[in-house]
Amino acid sequence: MTFLRRHFKLVTIGAACAVAGAGASAIATAGAAGTSTTATSSTGTASAHAAAAPRARRLLARRAVQGDLVVATRNGFATVTFSRGFVQSVNGQQLTIREGTKAATYKTVTLTIPSSAKVRDNGQSGSLSQLTQGQRVGVVQGPKRTLVVARTPKS
Repeated sequence: MTFLRRHFKLVTIGAACAVAGAGASAIATAGAAGTSTTATSSTGTASAHAAAAPRARRLLARRAVQGDLVVATRNGFATVTFSRGFVQSVNGQQLTIREGTKAATYKTVTLTIPSSAKVRDNGQSGSLSQLTQGQRVGVVQGPKRTLVVARTPKS
């Protein structure tokens, strides 16, 4: 398994766990503030939270637009950055992305993509120059590798 894929999964899982923990905390706080006298078993509550965790991870991964994460490695720590959005333009090694959703823009960024980056275009190995305006794109940059994944949206 490549370094970048391993860390992307760790980042996604870590962020999802943080969101799931915040949600569980909010639910627990709201439950503690209520005056309900219904008894629930701790096993039932724990299994309900465990069942909700995969859904929260999927939701977070689907809605994430941009992020910087610090992950533990064998030699210390490394920063992994990801950006998702739509291709605005490609100029040499410069990739301009409109981060956000189809309907809303978070911000527009220009990323310098190293020539050693792995580029996937519609599931096929490709190059940065093959990307076209309007394609959905995700860029993950680690300390040693960069991955660019683009696909043409269904019309």
